[in-house]
Amino acid sequence: MLDKITSWTKKLTEAGVAVIALAVVVQIIFGADAAFLPGDVTGSLIAIISALGSANLVGLIAVGLIYKIFTR
Repeated sequence: MLDKITSWTKKLTEAGVAVIALAVVVQIIFGADAAFLPGDVTGSLIAIISALGSANLVGLIAVGLIYKIFTR
């Protein structure tokens, strides 16, 4: 039972990351006024990263993301 929940959570998280990545790419290609995106995705990400950077967590997160990308 717990294995199914863990598996489902991992798949849902991967899908969420894929949707965010797609939204960033679409916004880069079509600009911030893309009609099919309900907000400023890149602006929101930049705000989050800036807030984490002021708390000195950005380096740790960047290392974690790079590790995750290369170990897939």
